Amino acid sequence: MSHRCRLPGWESKKMSAEQAATLIKDGMTIGTSGFTRAGEAKEVPLALAERAKKESLKITLLTGASLGNNVDASLTDAGALKRRMPFQVDRTLRKAINQGEVLFSDIHLSEVVEQARHGYLGHIDIAIIEATAITEEGAIIPTASVGNSASFARLADKVIIEVNDVWPEALEGLHDIYLPAMRPDRTPVEVTAADSRIGTPYIQVPPEKIAAIVLTHRPDSPSDNVPADEGTQRIADHLIDFFKNEIASGRLGEQLLPFQAGIGSMANAVLEGLGTAGFEGLTMYSEVLQDSAIKLLDNGTFRFASATSITLGQEVGNRFWPNIEQYKDRIVLRPQEISNLPEVIRRIGIIAINTALEFDIYGNVNSTHVCGTQMMNGIGGSGDFARNAHLSVFISKSVAKSGDISSIVPFVSHVDHSEHDVDILVTEHGLADLRGCAPRERALIIIEKCADPLYRPALLDYFHRACERGGHTPHLLNEALSWHQAVVESGSMRHFADSPAQS
Repeated sequence: MSHRCRLPGWESKKMSAEQAATLIKDGMTIGTSGFTRAGEAKEVPLALAERAKKESLKITLLTGASLGNNVDASLTDAGALKRRMPFQVDRTLRKAINQGEVLFSDIHLSEVVEQARHGYLGHIDIAIIEATAITEEGAIIPTASVGNSASFARLADKVIIEVNDVWPEALEGLHDIYLPAMRPDRTPVEVTAADSRIGTPYIQVPPEKIAAIVLTHRPDSPSDNVPADEGTQRIADHLIDFFKNEIASGRLGEQLLPFQAGIGSMANAVLEGLGTAGFEGLTMYSEVLQDSAIKLLDNGTFRFASATSITLGQEVGNRFWPNIEQYKDRIVLRPQEISNLPEVIRRIGIIAINTALEFDIYGNVNSTHVCGTQMMNGIGGSGDFARNAHLSVFISKSVAKSGDISSIVPFVSHVDHSEHDVDILVTEHGLADLRGCAPRERALIIIEKCADPLYRPALLDYFHRACERGGHTPHLLNEALSWHQAVVESGSMRHFADSPAQS
């Protein structure tokens, strides 16, 4: 490991994962690497879970976003989590959150280290960071994600480094680590394009803070995105037509503007659909590079891609990682505070494409809570981009559960992105351009363009009866959430499709 652990005397800090886990005490706040199942610290958290099965131990766990390798599930099953933030996708943890067993703080991803830096999240005791290598000065070369690792390493009292030799050494040089100064001495973040580099290729860590070095060999969990289907291709086709019309009208240039796409199968499939449109030389300024981004880099649709993590399926990963040298001049990974920074998003003019669980007839979007109460994953970075993007796009299939649930409802059961932050809504049925529209105009456009034909009559009936009562944004307050109540009681909204006058 001498070529990966280049810090003189590093052997004196070498420990097993079990030994390093003993440094973590009950009640501590721990910050770990990891963003969307990429680059998470693996061995020490799993060793901690085993320890928590035998003794009373609960921690507050801060990450970049979601973790892979069943880390969240293992810690949850062991009863080791008191509080978790800011994002997760694990079923076991989700169940514990919804039962109130684990406290979950759902935070905009750009704000996590900002809040930690100012002490709002408590003192960070230990940071556990996965590394490709450690430099001669003790700096960390990250792996497949940066996330909040750099700030956790700076803020924590001690740092545990997991040096994972499953990663190619050629990752060194891929990252661009820049952290804003504390207020009031902060200066502008000079990212002016997706391919801007303003920092260092490593995370600076004083050697005296390194409490343990753990040698590992465990890969990231592969992405489980499902392939594109007819519905996602139709959503992509609607967006392609929209972009071509924007170019023809002079509102966008041939290279459009940098793209952001949220995580998950739908956004991945829709973004991949852009590869059929004949666009060339586009750029991406996003949180995560999924399979679609690599494919678009390969076929020339994308010229450059900036993110904070790379999360790939098995097939694309097997092709990409051994050939990382071929991509290093076209990809950069940044801290999520920079990848999601509103200042940069507004400056370079992002086209943001994120997924909605549901949206209502006025354009309010729910991306986190099923029927208003059950947490799915968290808001993630969608709010960072939606409010500050040049174009804020939300996509969704028009129905779920084989048509039993309409994704377009009279009023969303939880608001993550208000109508003020939403420009475009798209389903497989069509695209609703809401720019410049008043609420009553938005409702008719959304119902006509996006709703499934099965539910359009009921949505129109609700809207027209609400208009009779009046208001700038007409609603029937006694019925606004009745569609969700039906799901809670019977698992279906089909009653309203069958009897729209009773909606």
